[in-house]
Amino acid sequence: MTQTDRYDNALSTQSDDARQSYVAGVDGVLGATYGTVQAFERAVLVDPGFALGHVGLARAHMMSGDMAAARIALRQAETLRGGLSERELAHIDLFGLLLSGQASQCRAAVREHVLSYPRDAMVAQLCTNVFGLIGFSGHAGREAELLAFTNALLPHYGRDWWMMSMHALSLCETGQINAATELMDQALDLNPVNANGSHFKAHALYEAGQTQTGMSYLADWLVGYDARAVLHGHLSWHLALWALQTGDTERMWQIIDDAVAPGAAQGLPINVLTDTASILYRAELAGVDVPDERWRQISAYAGRFFSETGQSFADIHAALAHAMAGDADRLAHVIATAKGPVRDLVEPVARGWHAIAEQDWQRALNDLTPVMASHERLGGSRAQRDLLELAYLNILLKLGHTDEARRLVRSRRPVLTAQAPVAGLDQGI
Repeated sequence: MTQTDRYDNALSTQSDDARQSYVAGVDGVLGATYGTVQAFERAVLVDPGFALGHVGLARAHMMSGDMAAARIALRQAETLRGGLSERELAHIDLFGLLLSGQASQCRAAVREHVLSYPRDAMVAQLCTNVFGLIGFSGHAGREAELLAFTNALLPHYGRDWWMMSMHALSLCETGQINAATELMDQALDLNPVNANGSHFKAHALYEAGQTQTGMSYLADWLVGYDARAVLHGHLSWHLALWALQTGDTERMWQIIDDAVAPGAAQGLPINVLTDTASILYRAELAGVDVPDERWRQISAYAGRFFSETGQSFADIHAALAHAMAGDADRLAHVIATAKGPVRDLVEPVARGWHAIAEQDWQRALNDLTPVMASHERLGGSRAQRDLLELAYLNILLKLGHTDEARRLVRSRRPVLTAQAPVAGLDQGI
């Protein structure tokens, strides 16, 4: 009997046990829950010849940051190409492109693949989410591009918790907050343990300015979420951010030390770096004293995991950490070697952080002004890029341009006007 996955795609295994473990692994990838590696390991233990089980294991290892193990799993899948369907062969090739760093080629291949296999969720997920291949493409208008991608796929999935949550995020990032929230709640009703759904609901609540509701919801949801899961640290960042906005700095530091900072968070290095550097600087902007040692710690972490440039979102946060820690050599390296499709923005942002650290506010303004019109190309969500919005507001305040700062926050990020977390900017603007 032909086995199929949860989306009715045929699988090259005769084992029902392997099939069940594979489906559990795929759901773990789609829902960002802990245990995906173990699920795929069970699948290939039961059926060592199950090629997609090995591909899934490779993907699970990528999501846990173990690239060496991912390469081993994908090489094993390569040895099993004989007799595979076109769809399954594409999995091996696509994840090979991803693992070898050929992001643009992989993105194009995913787009082509879903035209023939729109319900192939393991492939489609590579281009969903703000941290996917579209989100990190460096393209102008990538938020609209992401919305178009999920909008085209949505009719093929029906009432599927994963696709509904992905499309809800696309709606959220294009300003359609009410529609996003409604669809997100429907997705979470279908699968309450979907961490991506919970994450995206946190984004919708942030964009709606519902700070207390967001804190209460996320704190309750995190109780049942494994600290080893890929999104635990990042969801904790959201919680710490809300604690900062309410002025509860004691809770903010506790969350950072328990779940966000290096040595506490168990997520991917890019999340540990970006979340930690971001919350530290946003705390400083709000008038909180941030010990120098915290900046030195995250600067060292960035130097360890992101010693070379090329991932723009990581690069701008590494530059921030180095600038605030006073690590001139590492900062200079980011500026001098910036590469990738968004290097034209990474360089001025990095220079801007240097100027901010030296309190040269006019130079900081000159560096960051050209970036503000297109910083979505750097990647990340609107909530994450508020780091740049708030830094820019602070520069204007330091230069005495208070009225301009107020106009700017009202026009660019009105959600921040009720509780603008920058010292010196009046509340209720």
